[in-house]
Amino acid sequence: MATHVNALAGDGPGRVVKYYKREFWIQENQRHIPAHYRLRKLARVITKVAGGRQTDLLDVGCGPATLMKLLPDNISYYGIDIAIHDSAPNLLEADIVDVPIRFGRKRFQIVVAQGLFEYLGDVQSRKFADVAGILGRSGVFLVTFTNFGHRSAQVAEPFNNIQSIQEFSRSLATHFKVTKSFPISHTWRGGQPTRPLVKSANMHCSLNIPYVSSRLAVEYGFICSRAGVSGR
Repeated sequence: MATHVNALAGDGPGRVVKYYKREFWIQENQRHIPAHYRLRKLARVITKVAGGRQTDLLDVGCGPATLMKLLPDNISYYGIDIAIHDSAPNLLEADIVDVPIRFGRKRFQIVVAQGLFEYLGDVQSRKFADVAGILGRSGVFLVTFTNFGHRSAQVAEPFNNIQSIQEFSRSLATHFKVTKSFPISHTWRGGQPTRPLVKSANMHCSLNIPYVSSRLAVEYGFICSRAGVSGR
């Protein structure tokens, strides 16, 4: 069930944060087995960031690990999720609300968190710190967050972290250097694009459009590096 974001105006830091557990996500993750638009666009960005170099990538909140199938061979994929469907050496089942984000002692050139932080209401800062701790010196953190300022923003029932893009960006900047932010897509009615022409146009455009993106961008992506590290 989804609720319009205006209905949550009374929501605040004093609320009780509800976290859905494995029995919910083992079913919910089935919806993400086909690669949707957002994941395909993210794969394009990741491929560009890796630049053909041999790269270890960690997908935090990986679900059914659909992203793995969209990446080139030079990217070694690892995933963490609360509900892993098919066990594999490169996949780790863990509830990151309760335990730190880590994969053994590995460090990663790219860490991805796509559609995750909307569910991490009162642990957001701690999870940013976890990611910073496993990111290689020249590593990149690629994270997405819903634009709750969209004219038709909808809030899914499991969301427990409702904030503006500006607030999210400021929190992110306390742990990382944000090198770029960009809309994942623009749509009038909200939700990811479904029509072929609209999907194609959005897939190849990542521009922040003044006065437009703030109201029509469905979601934003952020490309970050470790704070205090210059270059990549």
